[in-house]
Amino acid sequence: MKSTILIVDDNAASRDTLESALIEQGYHLHMAENGQQALIQAEELHPDLILLDVMMPGMDGFEVCRRIRATNGLEEVPIIMITALDDNASRLEGIESGADDFISKPFDLQELRARVRTITRLNRYHTLLEQRESLRDMAQRLVSAEEEERMRISRELHDELGQLLAAELMDIRNLQSDLTIPEVDLFERLEKLHNQTYEVMIKIRRLAHDLRPPLLSALGLKMALQSHCSKFASHSHIPVSIEIDDGVEELPDMYHIILYRVLQEALTNIAKHANASRAWVELSLEDDHAILTVQDNGRGLPDGKEKPNGIGVVGMTERVSLVGGNLDLRSGKNGGTILSASLPLKLGTSYNREKS
Repeated sequence: MKSTILIVDDNAASRDTLESALIEQGYHLHMAENGQQALIQAEELHPDLILLDVMMPGMDGFEVCRRIRATNGLEEVPIIMITALDDNASRLEGIESGADDFISKPFDLQELRARVRTITRLNRYHTLLEQRESLRDMAQRLVSAEEEERMRISRELHDELGQLLAAELMDIRNLQSDLTIPEVDLFERLEKLHNQTYEVMIKIRRLAHDLRPPLLSALGLKMALQSHCSKFASHSHIPVSIEIDDGVEELPDMYHIILYRVLQEALTNIAKHANASRAWVELSLEDDHAILTVQDNGRGLPDGKEKPNGIGVVGMTERVSLVGGNLDLRSGKNGGTILSASLPLKLGTSYNREKS
């Protein structure tokens, strides 16, 4: 993709020189003769680079640079100031106004091309825009998912637990109003109340488990993962081999939750879609990353498609991305599917301190 460059200079000869120096490099070049034109075109074009002359009548380059930096969406556009001023005070003013670099007049064309090529190759501005947009989309999806979870819990509390508790209160009130009930009938009604209360307790435990797996707090990450794999194997009849490094207990609590949830979703997907007869789970600490790998010997991804975009995979990807990690999903060379979640180990965790 060709980079767009806005050239701002009140001198026609200087604009022509810059154009002839850069046109053969394949850039999209646009010209502005003064500061006001520069501000208008910058907002319209969102260029990859602005070459900005300092000495212009009316609004000089310093003021143009300050206004661009104060414009929403243009704060990170790279700006190279072109100036005949070589005193430190002028360069300091340029830095304070937001310039990224300087080229002195008369400029060396080879140096000019090299600096422009370096900045446009880095493509810092559009990379930042894409990252911000990606973060914005992720934040919106997380807010939506959080709201859906709240609605689900609200429905369960109101429609299920609320109705059960209301029925129990009515039964208790009826018992209070008739204390002459025969012993056999009293026992049956109390037994019904007991069963209803037990059902409420089970539902509350399930809701609490959905919000925060109690095994993580009670047993730690390693034993929680082992326990979940054992239960999965028992229910699905798919044997799971599991290997976990001892050092995982030193990971931050956020990592424990992410790794546990990713394992849950990965094993659920195996049971639903893989048609597998065996699964393997490994959690290792290597190269400053915690790496969770879940593999099966099933049918693999459909049509060789990489990283499906189903809600489960999207959820895992977003959980891992919260800590700057990556999720990779691919078919194995000999069949089956391999899921790998790589989470960077933060500097300052006890694990890193022990290694250093």
